[in-house]
Amino acid sequence: MKLIRILTLGLAFLALPAMAADEITATEHVLVRTNLGEFVIALDAKQAPKTVENFLTYVDSGFYTNTIFHRVISGFMIQGGGYDSTFKRKDTRSAVINEAENGLTNRRARVAMARTFDPHSASSQFFINMVDNHFLDHRAPTPGDFGYAVFGEVVSGMEVVDQTAQLQTGPGGEFSKDVPLTLVIIEQMQRTQAPAPSSERLSPTSPTNKGK
Repeated sequence: MKLIRILTLGLAFLALPAMAADEITATEHVLVRTNLGEFVIALDAKQAPKTVENFLTYVDSGFYTNTIFHRVISGFMIQGGGYDSTFKRKDTRSAVINEAENGLTNRRARVAMARTFDPHSASSQFFINMVDNHFLDHRAPTPGDFGYAVFGEVVSGMEVVDQTAQLQTGPGGEFSKDVPLTLVIIEQMQRTQAPAPSSERLSPTSPTNKGK
């Protein structure tokens, strides 16, 4: 009986679909110019095709020009792509399907889509993980466990992102907290070539903030 149970479990394990490797396959690169400096995001259209297509549509249209990082939490993440420098919310395209079940995890320097409680509500807003936030990963196809879709990674200029995360924050616009008192403005986003190899994103992490 014990042998049968072991064989059954083994067959069930073999029947599970293979998970995508937790490595970014860079298919496109985007240069993000801010008033604090520049960084480059590698996008993975292989494992997050719909998300990358959606993001590049916003990039190519100039949507992100003069938008801000409106939510900054040190030791957690920085979020932007939805409000201009006067805190006016920008009109967006239809929501994109959530591709959180793609094997890519919310590690430090990874870029993922921001959304509401509805798993499939992401549009233009994105966030950059400042630490390994694995509690944001996909666990189950339910609203509370669907996770946040990772579609890229900062591969150059992570020091600019770190600088942003360390800014003093407070109220701003419609937000009661977490807004940088010195606005961080995205001056331009554009497609670019892959940068030279860098180890910046491998900096030591700080404890995870589970306050999202």
